[in-house]
Amino acid sequence: MKGILGRKVGMTSIFTKDGKIIPVTVVEIAPNTVMQVKTKENDGYNAVQLGTVELKEKNANKTQVGHAKKANTTPKRFLKEIRDFESALNVGDTIDASIFSVGEIVDVTGTSKGKGFQGVIKRHNQSRGPMSHGSHYHRGPGSMGTMLPKRVLKGKNLPGHMGHETVTIQNLEIIDVNLEDNYILVSGNVPGAKNSMVLIKSAVKNSKKVNPKELIKYEEETVVDKVEEIKEETATENVEVKEEAAATENEEVKEEKTLETETSNKEGEK
Repeated sequence: MKGILGRKVGMTSIFTKDGKIIPVTVVEIAPNTVMQVKTKENDGYNAVQLGTVELKEKNANKTQVGHAKKANTTPKRFLKEIRDFESALNVGDTIDASIFSVGEIVDVTGTSKGKGFQGVIKRHNQSRGPMSHGSHYHRGPGSMGTMLPKRVLKGKNLPGHMGHETVTIQNLEIIDVNLEDNYILVSGNVPGAKNSMVLIKSAVKNSKKVNPKELIKYEEETVVDKVEEIKEETATENVEVKEEAAATENEEVKEEKTLETETSNKEGEK
């Protein structure tokens, strides 16, 4: 098992050389610091605690400051514990996006968007009642149960708070890993709003590695490149114009020579 904390930036789509379009989620990966290493001898299980996003000391309490000093780093805003981490890490080490490779299958965990207090139609996808002909039931939760218990049974779908829950999307593919700009492209959508924290970890139900997809990469043109292209085009145009002019001159000279020979021949005949 391995994992890393990242920030969801948003969604986009990329193209493969096969002509397929893949919707992907861009996850920004800031360096993760190992804040604590737990062992089976001391803590009863093996785990690694990762921390990311610096927190100002004035906004941190003494416990957070002391915990960070053990790792020789600053307090972190987000902490996450991953059990049975594959590689051996020490307190104070940092990991980046290179921990994952293209084609790996991962699970992504995040906090879904909060939607506030919602009714049963939106929250539980129930159907509404008839809207006309004297009906007094439209968007209610329906029957509260039978007469015998004289109470609402557990599990009854009722209105309430919707969203803002921990959700895990399983078996997503790593499409691209960019170490220069520190981001990972994950296939499909992941839970959470933009700029929310997500946890990318090895897939629990699928450990196979998919063949990496060949992506189409675009190169940005700068002003200098455009100027050079214009110079090359003008140079080629000038060469073509000169060649055409030389060709026309040669043709004119040939025509003059042929005329002179014809006139000389006619005078000789006379």
